Amino acid sequence: MRFTSVVTSSDGVSERLFTLGETPDDIPGVLWTPEGATGTRPLILMGHGGGHHKKAPGIVARAHRFVAECGFAVVAVDVPGHGDRPVHEEYDRIATENQARVAAGEELAPLIADFQALVARRTVPEWQAVLDAVQEVEYVGPGPVGYWGVSLGCGLGVPFVAAEPRVRAAVLGLGGALGSAAEVAARITVPVEFLLQWDDERVPRAQGLALFDALASAEKTLHANPGGHAELPAFELDSTLRFFARHLG
Repeated sequence: MRFTSVVTSSDGVSERLFTLGETPDDIPGVLWTPEGATGTRPLILMGHGGGHHKKAPGIVARAHRFVAECGFAVVAVDVPGHGDRPVHEEYDRIATENQARVAAGEELAPLIADFQALVARRTVPEWQAVLDAVQEVEYVGPGPVGYWGVSLGCGLGVPFVAAEPRVRAAVLGLGGALGSAAEVAARITVPVEFLLQWDDERVPRAQGLALFDALASAEKTLHANPGGHAELPAFELDSTLRFFARHLG
């Protein structure tokens, strides 16, 4: 893990860009912590949406609030084929084929689910390696871990949370129970806050509800709001802060 830059904002949040790995496709990431932080603290891994990257505006805004208001550390990395990572030929080919299939009349949601399941085979071990490296950092340490991700961040986050025992709580949403998603979700037992947009044009409402129902968590809460896929209300972040503070300390 190699840090490449450090910037501290006016709200006392330090942002460190890093790369992890020793190949041409190193994992580029960003770690946010309180300025001058020492000792162990909760860590939240954030998964960005499709077509976005580790420093998308929504990711940065949430990260700053987690750090400034809760004292957490937050890490985000670019998914293969996104942000600072090189073009992934196979993923690009599949995306182009899917666009053609939708134009020919096929439903979008099953194609998205199959694509996300394919990408997750790579991102789950990558994100576990990121957790390993970040928790070795002196001012993060081996504290409790949370996960936040919606849309693509949910499609990749469900298999990650199911596979990673360090995750104690997760915020997921804007995803559906298509393909293997429901079977994987049934392995999740940690507390979950699930975000659903009632008029989502990308994920059918019934599939979003089915994914929530498939979660095996004894504590899970459904937050349903009117609006389309990209219209998640800003006030949901307030609830997310309370959720992670309750479960991560």
